[in-house]
Amino acid sequence: MTAATHSPLFPQVPDSADAVLEGLDPEQREVATALRGPVCVLAGAGTGKTRAITHRIAYGVRAGVLQSSSVLAVTFTNRAAGEMRGRLRQLGATGVQARTFHSAALRQLQYFWPKAIGGSIPRLVDRKIQLVADAAAACRIRLDRGELRDVTAEIEWSKVTQTVPSDYAAAAAKAGRDVPRAPAEIAQLYAAYEDVKRDRAVIDFEDVLLLTVAVLQDRHDIAEQVRSQYQHFVVDEYQDVSPLQQRLLELWLGDRDNLCVVGDASQTIYSFTGATPDHLLDFRARHPGATVVKLVRDYRSTPQVVHLANGLLSQARGRAADHRLELISQRAAGPEPVYADYTDEPAEAEGAARRIRDLMAAGVPASEMAILFRTNSQSETYEQALADAGVPYQLRGAERFFDRPEVRKAGVALRGAARFGGNDSLLDDVVDLPSQVRAVLSGEGWTSEPPAGSGAVRERWESLAALVNLAQDFAAARPGATLADLVAELDERANAQHAPTVQGVTLASLHSAKGLEWDAVFLVGVAEGMMPISYAKTDEQIEEERRLLYVGVTRARERLHVSWALARSPGSRPNRRPSRFLDGLRPGSSGAAGRPGLVAPGGIERGYTSTGPQAVPRRAQRTVARCRVCGRTLTDAGEMKLMRCEDCPSDMDEGLYERLREWREVQAQRSGQPAFCVFTDKTLMAIAETVPDDEGELARIPGVGVRKLNRYGADVLAICGGQEPAEGAAGG
Repeated sequence: MTAATHSPLFPQVPDSADAVLEGLDPEQREVATALRGPVCVLAGAGTGKTRAITHRIAYGVRAGVLQSSSVLAVTFTNRAAGEMRGRLRQLGATGVQARTFHSAALRQLQYFWPKAIGGSIPRLVDRKIQLVADAAAACRIRLDRGELRDVTAEIEWSKVTQTVPSDYAAAAAKAGRDVPRAPAEIAQLYAAYEDVKRDRAVIDFEDVLLLTVAVLQDRHDIAEQVRSQYQHFVVDEYQDVSPLQQRLLELWLGDRDNLCVVGDASQTIYSFTGATPDHLLDFRARHPGATVVKLVRDYRSTPQVVHLANGLLSQARGRAADHRLELISQRAAGPEPVYADYTDEPAEAEGAARRIRDLMAAGVPASEMAILFRTNSQSETYEQALADAGVPYQLRGAERFFDRPEVRKAGVALRGAARFGGNDSLLDDVVDLPSQVRAVLSGEGWTSEPPAGSGAVRERWESLAALVNLAQDFAAARPGATLADLVAELDERANAQHAPTVQGVTLASLHSAKGLEWDAVFLVGVAEGMMPISYAKTDEQIEEERRLLYVGVTRARERLHVSWALARSPGSRPNRRPSRFLDGLRPGSSGAAGRPGLVAPGGIERGYTSTGPQAVPRRAQRTVARCRVCGRTLTDAGEMKLMRCEDCPSDMDEGLYERLREWREVQAQRSGQPAFCVFTDKTLMAIAETVPDDEGELARIPGVGVRKLNRYGADVLAICGGQEPAEGAAGG
């Protein structure tokens, strides 16, 4: 084997079944070789569960014990299913079906619908909220935007727990649901929603599972046909299975027991959607002869990170806590977690951006860092702070890599070059594969040096740069590979959604970060009221919030930065305290549980800004933000930028606002950034409403910091004064 064959992106396919087992630890090997009967894998965070189960499937297929077409592996996200397919392909186990529950059910439903029901399957709707709004109108019930979202969530919960409208009130009370409206009203809305769907001949995602269950229950011939196709089942993230998904799994299985489930009760964070760890915790009771394997060797995180993660769970209560796994780090020691408090949320965001910029300067790639928060509403503050600091970022949940327009166009260009490259003058003077790819992609906007700024232009360049890097790794792993070989590889990776790494700090909610990992993780907003969230009231809800923080901690490989703000908005009373989950774990908290010598004295940083040799607390520089119309104290970030309540009347100069937008577009194009990195819409609206006369008035508008005042202040004031900005004044 040459060094090139060790490429992590393109590993050599094992040449035998036994070679599939190489590199597995004893517990992972036990999972991989347990191919008969029920198997339950209790796998802690970072312990290589995906590695264990994909090697199990591959070993079974390569050893001739399993037929690849008879294996169905199910998980919960398209990304996870794609990763599983990619790994199985690299292990030489092609033909295995790795899908989400919904994808597998929809495929079966589409195939059997003509036989079971007749005609064409109804159209699947992507979003329910408009249908719920129409149902509310039919019931003459007024719902605001938040109530629409909450009622939609209640309908989804009802369906995955197999609760019909007439039983909703009793089921919600039994489950301790914090319902957004009177239970009778929600039951009425639920029934009306089902009527609207029926009248329009559409189905939703939950219906896909419900209808598949109904078909398999009512048509034994169809159930037997499915069971003859799939003989062996693997379920990842089993702690997140809902009652409806469990019922579907039972119907797939029939009276057989060739089932392998993998999960961790301590990572149960989706109970609000109907997920429950009970199926995982009761597995041995349902299958007394099951093989049970525990994976506790943590290969992801340093001992310092693992120590904090174990400490969080050591204080947990409840059934899931009784089955917690004590992780054992397999990595060398790293830096201690850093704890920092800030005077307010904007200061916390600026502090995170500043530290990230320092880490980038020290050589940590932006793609290996993430900011994780409790709610999506916290994202805007961090987007603005990163943009101000010139740090590229990407939002988790945004467009998938292979669906991006620039990636699709690049694929077309590479495919054309592979077919007709002999007639392409761009390829006249290049011979090796990476040079060919660089030449082709140069026509799509790739350059050897990245563009300035952190906006859309940079994001497109990063996408193309990821393809260039992929070509280099591919050529190193497979000497002699052609452009056509690379195109085939890209097609396979697109089908598996196995995307290359894109540069940019990840911004994500804690829920959406599940299953991901980074070198450096910033857990922000870790204060009472946000972690645990204010509406978590019961012991069960509080414990789920603790597990959510545990998931956040275990996303970090080496560096972990935990922070909180003493107040939400600038100038507000600093009455917040750090999350109770950190009590006894962070330095200086009561009952400190840190090992001697692990946490250095003074481990908590203070989030100050500094304009000179002496640090000045951020609070001393800010005043309370009040609505300039009604005088109410403002706490919402968008309202603070407008300096008025969202509902208060606006006296905005529409013409000025449009002139500011046109000017902003020019500045964005000059700097290669998206427009919001110059000023957000809310900031422009505030300027157009205030019409500042001087720098002092302009500086008092939230969103106009010192850097932007220095760079854009003269232009903005000129426009507000009815004059044209000086040519090129703000573009350099």
